[in-house]
Amino acid sequence: MAARRRPSHKPARLHQVRIIGGDWRRRQIPVPDGQGLRPTGDRIRETLFNWLAPRLPGARCLDLYAGTGVLGLEALSRGAAHCRFVESDPAVAEALRTQLGRLDATDRADIITGLAPQVLTRCGGDYDIVFLDPPFGSSLLQPSLAAIAPRLRPGHRVYTECGKTDVADFPAGWVVLKDGLAGQVRYHLLEYQPTTDSSKETP
Repeated sequence: MAARRRPSHKPARLHQVRIIGGDWRRRQIPVPDGQGLRPTGDRIRETLFNWLAPRLPGARCLDLYAGTGVLGLEALSRGAAHCRFVESDPAVAEALRTQLGRLDATDRADIITGLAPQVLTRCGGDYDIVFLDPPFGSSLLQPSLAAIAPRLRPGHRVYTECGKTDVADFPAGWVVLKDGLAGQVRYHLLEYQPTTDSSKETP
């Protein structure tokens, strides 16, 4: 979940989003209002993690536009082995680092501060689950999917979000396994299934 900045004429207030399942169930994650973050809501996360449940134990995850990190934290709470978080805002990344310390999870996670998808060259590969939630209305979804395709393990799943009115135009090879709509958010569970170009095959 990526940082969303918006102008505000009010003092910053502290909001919270809760982890809804697993070892850290009901733990509250702070969301500073002044940062303009948009955490994935409980209803969508409940659906998503029901979809992912069979694949979570021992999974290696990537939260590419992390923000509060609630998607990656939810995955760790439910048994993922490791999550790498990518966040462009140093202050938001530091808040996430503090939260990982409070959860005693620093040995199961790391944080890369930088702009996605460019920083994927520093992110390694072999991911089972990727959370990909760029700012709504941006043009980052397609290049991000293209960049992560070679970094996925067999049997992987990739979760994406976009605005209700955004065009979810996925690159060739990406298959929508499940999707849903909640309020102003459209979400998808994808798998990359590259096709063979038969025109290049030797007769």
